[in-house]
Amino acid sequence: MALKVRRVVTGHDGAGNAVIVKDGIMENVIVMPSGSSAALMWATDETPGPVDGDDDPSGRKLGIAPPEGGSAFRILEVAPGKKAFMHRTDTIDYVIVMKGESVMLLDNGNEVQMQEGDVMVQRGTWHGWENRSSQPCQIGFVLISAKPPSKHLHPDG
Repeated sequence: MALKVRRVVTGHDGAGNAVIVKDGIMENVIVMPSGSSAALMWATDETPGPVDGDDDPSGRKLGIAPPEGGSAFRILEVAPGKKAFMHRTDTIDYVIVMKGESVMLLDNGNEVQMQEGDVMVQRGTWHGWENRSSQPCQIGFVLISAKPPSKHLHPDG
């Protein structure tokens, strides 16, 4: 099943009134290093970010982490049976399970089951998302650039 996400972007007309500037299904779906599919919804190079202009940053090539000092919003679809891709970013991640269920694994063997509607704040820890169910799981992530942790406990860190 291919990831299919509708995105609506607002902006302003010449008089400063709110308008819809984009409304459509995302066509920038890629396969992430984890093997899951994802679409970048938006990204900023700095925080606070600009609200003016016509640029659409969803077409840019961006790794898992946002630009240093910036942010990234993406939707990830974890396929059924997909094993965790363990990683860490210097970010604060706001995570919302939109559809299905997934398990978030930590490097110490701990795990937490996340179901549709659950939210998480992930703060720069080693982790990976695993789908043990028979249905795809869609997860929304807002990653905000953050300071690295004062102590890297993982042997690879």
